[in-house]
Amino acid sequence: MSLQANLDAFKVDFEAGKPPYSVPHSVIETMHRATAELIASGAASRAKKAGDIAPSFSLKDPEGIVVSSNDLLKKGPMVVSFYRGVWCPYCNLELQALEAAKPQFDKYGASLVAISPQTAPNGRKSMRQNKLSFPILSDVKGKVGAAFGLRFELPNYLVELYKGLKNDLPTFNDDPSWTLPMPARYVIGQDGTIFYSEVNPDYTHRPEPEDMIPVLQRAAAVKV
Repeated sequence: MSLQANLDAFKVDFEAGKPPYSVPHSVIETMHRATAELIASGAASRAKKAGDIAPSFSLKDPEGIVVSSNDLLKKGPMVVSFYRGVWCPYCNLELQALEAAKPQFDKYGASLVAISPQTAPNGRKSMRQNKLSFPILSDVKGKVGAAFGLRFELPNYLVELYKGLKNDLPTFNDDPSWTLPMPARYVIGQDGTIFYSEVNPDYTHRPEPEDMIPVLQRAAAVKV
C-alpha cells in the first residue's frame, strides 16, 4: 500500500471516530477550517522551491551530535523531510515510509534526515517509535523551517483546540510560540540546489518516497 493510501485510510478511521479515536465532529471541522485557511493564505507558494538554493543548517540529533547539511552534501545529495512532531500520526506514517525507502536512497549516496521543531527527547521518541535508522534533527525555535519558508503561526482558535486536546506545542518544542512547519520534502544537490520540493499545507497529504528516486538519479549525476 502506498504512503498516501495509508494516510487516507488513517484519516477515514480518525474522522469516523473509530477506536481508539473518539474525536468530536466539531474538532474535525476546526481542523479542516485551519487547513483551508492555511491553503488560502498562499504560504506554500512562498516556501523554497526547485531551482532555489537551500539554506544551509547545522542542527543537533537526539544525542546532541551536530549534523551539518554542508558536511552531508560533501558525500552526495540529500533528502530532507520537515515534519510537525511525534504527536502527529500522519508524520509518523511518513517517517516509516521514508525508512522503508532508505535502501533505495542509499544507492545514490543520498543522506536522509528529518527535521522537526520538537525537543531532543521527542526526537528520540520519534526514532524509537518508528524504528528509524536516519537522524531526527531538532530545529530549535523553528529557525531552519523559517529559512525554508515553512514556519507558520497557528490561529488562536486552533491553539485553544490543541490545548483542549493536551497537544502542548510549547512543551513539545520548548518554545512559547505556537508555530509549526508545513510538512515538506526536499531533494538537495551537492551544490545546494533544490532539485525537488513538495510543500503541502494540508498535513494529511505527503509525497511518495519513491518519487525521490528519479530526482536522486539526476542529482547524483551532477558533478561538483
